[in-house]
Amino acid sequence: MSEITGGEQTQRGSLTDDWLATVRRRLEALTGYASTEGNAVDVYRNGDRIFPAMLDAIRHAERTVDLMTYIYWKGTIGSDFTRALSESAANGVRVRLLIDAVGGLNVDRDDVAAMKDAGVHLEWFRVPWLRSPFKQNHRCHRKVMIVDEQIAFTGGVGISDRWCGDARNENEWRDTHIRVRGPAVDGLRAAFVQDWAENGAALIDTGIDLLPSQPHVGDAVLHVVRGSASLGYDDLQTLFRVAIGSAQERVRLSTAYFTPSTDFRQLLITTAQRGVEVDVLLPGPHADKSVSRLASESVYEELVEGGVRVWNFQPTMLHVKTLTVDRRLAVIGSANFNRRSMDHDEEVVVAILNQDVTAIFDKHFEDDLERSEPIDPARWERRRPAQKLYEAAVMPLRRWL
Repeated sequence: MSEITGGEQTQRGSLTDDWLATVRRRLEALTGYASTEGNAVDVYRNGDRIFPAMLDAIRHAERTVDLMTYIYWKGTIGSDFTRALSESAANGVRVRLLIDAVGGLNVDRDDVAAMKDAGVHLEWFRVPWLRSPFKQNHRCHRKVMIVDEQIAFTGGVGISDRWCGDARNENEWRDTHIRVRGPAVDGLRAAFVQDWAENGAALIDTGIDLLPSQPHVGDAVLHVVRGSASLGYDDLQTLFRVAIGSAQERVRLSTAYFTPSTDFRQLLITTAQRGVEVDVLLPGPHADKSVSRLASESVYEELVEGGVRVWNFQPTMLHVKTLTVDRRLAVIGSANFNRRSMDHDEEVVVAILNQDVTAIFDKHFEDDLERSEPIDPARWERRRPAQKLYEAAVMPLRRWL
């Protein structure tokens, strides 16, 4: 865990604070959301650090816990969360849990019953219904937890034993989460409330939700953006376009599922061709979805020929969803760099305009590269004909992956 309470104001390389001010203004003007100052950020790498921090926050909650997740599966960590949430509810804490009805299919029904008996308010996001088949494609992929309206967590992890451990082997997935304190908590809370209210719940529990003014507890500037579960362009795409398009020196992208649109592939290539170092880190041999991996591999040749460096993480499934730009901007949240996140699902991401936080993400990226293999253009061009056939076969599915 690394506590961030301030950002240096010194110049590094060719970049100055004017660059950060420009990016901030672009984000604010083009998304319509104001950035917030005075935030503190903790960065947690892998389940061994992420889950204890989240569980500790639940156990020390005094008034409220709001948790939304795509995956809540049976297993050891699911039971741990069930106990912590149930104990808090039994102690008088208002506990609300929102699980996506598709992502949560593998939940332990005994855990569900235990939480309801303890007083946890549990709801399902968009239970599949034959009368609305097209709506079922648009899922809640957001991972957000807010405690006492003053602490928020977000990132890539789901509640499943897959994320336990420290990415030491194929049974311990690699991922990153953050804890936020300060004014940006409101943006993450809004992501929860937006989907919670879809089930007809009140936006405010009078007497419980105090909506306190958030204190300034650090020097990190954060910009929270929500993606909507519907077809069409949204602010999530704007954030990624602004971040990558503003790069002057380097772009480092880690993502679990990579099926970018033609426009986003071209953005990465043109960024590389104007002299920016562009590195894309993706799952390797332990990718959990073969169809998604094939869809990613179908664009490797185009990217590497365009100057983008592509890497495959070797030890285990890479589920990280982060982006850093020019050592000063970091982006993290639930969104992958794929069509499903950009076009179809409920997502939330946080842009962190802070040199110190970005340095942590960059260090994690460098550590991951040491355990990754690059895609060599010459070798990739000679890949088996069967591989090319498989890639071509999944191309029609890319817009849904």
